Amino acid sequence: MSVGSHVRVLTIPESVMQPLTPEDRADLSSMLGEVFEVYEIDEWGQAWVRKSWPGSHRYHSLGLDAHEMERVEAGERLPS
Repeated sequence: MSVGSHVRVLTIPESVMQPLTPEDRADLSSMLGEVFEVYEIDEWGQAWVRKSWPGSHRYHSLGLDAHEMERVEAGERLPS
């Protein structure tokens, strides 16, 4: 995996979801099954993706381990 790769979010750990507000949980859950471009690989090897919502300044970033995502072809639709 590298920056610029496209990945589909397969799962989000409960340890990430549990401390969030219900609104943030719903936002993060909306990322499941969607395809994103990796914008960073951190020192632990997590691939970071981000989703923003048009018309607002809200966004969520999510660090994914290998088993939490799958690589997809660049032509698959990315969220706007």
